Amino acid sequence: MGLETSPEDVRVTIKPSNGWKIIDFKELKHYKELIFFMTWRDLKVRYKQTILGAAWAIIQPVMTMVVFSIFFGNLAKVPSDGIPYPLFSLAGLLPWQLFENSLRNASKSLVANRNMITKIYFPRIVLPLSSVLACIVDFFVALPILIGFMIYYQYSPNIYALLIPYYLLLTVITAFGVSLWFSAMDVMYRDIGYIVPFISQLWMYLTPIAYGSGIISNPKLQFIYNLNPMVGVVNGFRSSILGEYIKLPIQSMILSAVISILILVSGLFYFRRMEKQFADVI
Repeated sequence: MGLETSPEDVRVTIKPSNGWKIIDFKELKHYKELIFFMTWRDLKVRYKQTILGAAWAIIQPVMTMVVFSIFFGNLAKVPSDGIPYPLFSLAGLLPWQLFENSLRNASKSLVANRNMITKIYFPRIVLPLSSVLACIVDFFVALPILIGFMIYYQYSPNIYALLIPYYLLLTVITAFGVSLWFSAMDVMYRDIGYIVPFISQLWMYLTPIAYGSGIISNPKLQFIYNLNPMVGVVNGFRSSILGEYIKLPIQSMILSAVISILILVSGLFYFRRMEKQFADVI
């Protein structure tokens, strides 16, 4: 007969990490059900007791597109690389709003779930990760609107459309990496909760959403501008959606990937180093 193991025989010892160590992905794998549950909970809470529900995922980029079209497209006559301005701006807004919403929600995820952190143990990275995953659902809810505008303006994608998952992944990596820094700092300094909306607003105007990055002609300034990882993401997503109508930004694609990975890796190390203090400080 085999030996039976009672629950009392199974013991798990939890020790705080020392020094700079990366997240334990093997441990995180055991909490995949919790990640799914927290993602689903974030979606339900976000649209609970709202009249329009998930339609807000469509209304937000569409209304922003209308405002941009009126002020930047019609009044300021901002160039849009020969693309109808509503389509041009909406193609930039979708990946940007995935990034912005992920950043805002994930940055405050630890403080918003302080009761969980102080009562039970689980990898704290589950909270910002689930917040980012929930925002991906909003992206796919709004994507058919962009396709509808493409049909209306008679624009069709080509082989570049195969790169769309790459830019989606790059957006998620960037948002998750930045939110790891901000969520960990938000536990220590509550000012971060006020700073993040300001930073995201400023970051939007430093990203070619309402305008094309071609307006920056100086090569040195262009390189500095491309250090913003969302420049390559927005330009690349736009070129993938609109195909041959916009040149594929190879240089900014590569630079964005490198910077996004650096942000993510550094965020993983920083989050892991600060994680042991969360329950005491929050």
